[in-house]
Amino acid sequence: MDSEITRGSFYDSSCTEIPSKETPAVTFNENVWATPPQRVIITAEEYPEVLGYAFPKWKKWLILCVIFLVQTSMNFNTSLYANAQEAISKGFGVSSTAAVTGAALFLVFYAFGCELWAPWSEEFGRVVVLQASLFLVNMFCLPVVLAPQFVSILVGRSFGGLFSAGGSVTLGMVADLFRSDNQENAIAFIVLSSVGGSIIGPIVGGFVETYLSWHWTIWIQLIFGVSVQILHLVLVPETRSTVLLDRHAKSLRKSGARSNAYGPNELKTWREYLVPRELFSVWLRPFKMFITEPIVSVLSALSGFSDALIFMQIQSFGLVFKQWNFTKIDTGLAFLPIGIAYVLAFLIFIPIIRRNRALRQKHPQSEHAQYESRMWCLLYLAPCLPVGLLIFAWTSTPLVHWIAPMVGCLFIGIANYAIYMATIDYMIAAYGPYSASATGGNGFARDFLAGMLTWAAAPYYNSFQGRFGLQIANTVLAAVSLILVAATFVIYFKGPSMRRRSPFAQQLSHM
Repeated sequence: MDSEITRGSFYDSSCTEIPSKETPAVTFNENVWATPPQRVIITAEEYPEVLGYAFPKWKKWLILCVIFLVQTSMNFNTSLYANAQEAISKGFGVSSTAAVTGAALFLVFYAFGCELWAPWSEEFGRVVVLQASLFLVNMFCLPVVLAPQFVSILVGRSFGGLFSAGGSVTLGMVADLFRSDNQENAIAFIVLSSVGGSIIGPIVGGFVETYLSWHWTIWIQLIFGVSVQILHLVLVPETRSTVLLDRHAKSLRKSGARSNAYGPNELKTWREYLVPRELFSVWLRPFKMFITEPIVSVLSALSGFSDALIFMQIQSFGLVFKQWNFTKIDTGLAFLPIGIAYVLAFLIFIPIIRRNRALRQKHPQSEHAQYESRMWCLLYLAPCLPVGLLIFAWTSTPLVHWIAPMVGCLFIGIANYAIYMATIDYMIAAYGPYSASATGGNGFARDFLAGMLTWAAAPYYNSFQGRFGLQIANTVLAAVSLILVAATFVIYFKGPSMRRRSPFAQQLSHM
């Protein structure tokens, strides 16, 4: 205590000596014994100019372009491996089902990775988390491509999926840069990278499988991953508001402008994060929101089942286009209509976004205008999913031209993009700065269900034998998708009551 007082002393020019505890300076006109100033936590309201919201427009979109590539690389990793499965099965002497396990494990662990990485990005910042994620994913490509035995492939793919941060972090960055009433264009852009990355794999994979060894499916992933990691490190600054406020508080203290200023996380210690209770609290936040928050659970289920149904349908591509004697390259290029559909859906959303913004400005006090209007487009676009599946199902026959099932794929792609975009936009608006944890539930549902259905796809289609086997199998998927369409209408009309039953969303609305 004495040393603290001594450090707080200062020299006054009216005195002949520095005061000490033994010789009190009774002749001072001011308080000699300066006590440490009370620590004050600075807020975003005090310093809005340091937040991501204040970045110039060109800087925001430069960040988004790099994040677009980061997200594309993550989803590219999930799909390109499929073109190595046949060669892996032959080279390591394992069954085709075992070879498929490498793809399934990546997706299942990717689902948990989305949840586990998201809250850490909210605590420690987006840059350090994404850099750690990209580095670890790239490193675990090596046990796969250099595998001395098949188990190394499974281990590498499992950890590669677990260390993929996914859209929960990249979409959380949108909330860092854009306020909820001005974020839709950015969300639409990042969603395009997420859905688009998964179909780039099979398009490229057809050429790789035909002309190169299976190892190149992994080397290409690694080259792509390292490239985007370097771009991210060089071009993307931190965007998380709490981290930016921490840095600004340090600069205020260093300059002497505010010696008592501290950021929101500066007074936390590593002990607070690393004790078991705090550690599990951070890790379990997305899972808790997924289970307890009706908005997160319902919308994630809607998006997840949509993606899973489409994944099942895509697994039949080889069987369908084999009827027209498509090669590996031709089958890969058959994914182009889905890619075109994603771009079309992105363009369709531009006027939809403009309409929704005008509605919110016209009715600023309306909850429906502020939230549910973001789901309005699904009333018209979600039905494209069963329509597309039915077209794909009943044109999957050599009696018609091969372009017909691709038309069905256009409808399917538009529906998938719209469901993902609208549900993500709604959740980011509802959960704001904690949207990374909320959208982690969406990513969990999409990847987990897709991963589980990777094992189920082949047995499912093989169970439908006979002349109309493929047609019936995809018709069943269309029937299931009708439930999703019904759920879209329920969410649109019951959204306000769902949010009232959501304690976390209500708490944020009063912040």
